[in-house]
Amino acid sequence: MFYMLNNTSREVHEMSLHTATADLFDSQRAQPDLPLDQPLPATEKQMSYARILSSKSGVALPKGIERDRTALSSWIEAHKAAPPAGRFANYPSSKQVAFAERIARLKRGSVPPECFRDKTLMSRWIDSNKPR
Repeated sequence: MFYMLNNTSREVHEMSLHTATADLFDSQRAQPDLPLDQPLPATEKQMSYARILSSKSGVALPKGIERDRTALSSWIEAHKAAPPAGRFANYPSSKQVAFAERIARLKRGSVPPECFRDKTLMSRWIDSNKPR
C-alpha cells in the first residue's frame, strides 16, 4: 500500500502496487526463437569480388557458396592477396597521392611532405581537406 500527496489540493490518496509484468520472463509465453537456420545470401559485391579472386588465383568457387554470406566471406579472406609488407608497406598508394594532389590543386595549396611517407597521415589529410 502506498500513499500519495497531491500538493495542489493537499489531499492524500491511497494507492496499491500491482505488477503488470509478473510473467515477463515466463518461458511458456516468451516469443519463440527466430529461425536462424537459413543463412543470408551473398551480396552482389561479394560475388563479384569472389569471381575476380577466383579468376586470378585459378581456384574455383565452391558450389552453392552464393547462398551463404558468411561462408563466402571466409572463402574471400582465405584467398585474397596478403597486404604488402616491407619497407614501403606504410607508404600511401598512388591513387591516394593522386587524389591528394588534385585536392591540393583545387585548394591552391600543397600536400605536406610527411604525408608522402605515411598512408594514415595521407588519409587524414585527404579527409580533412576534400571538398564537401
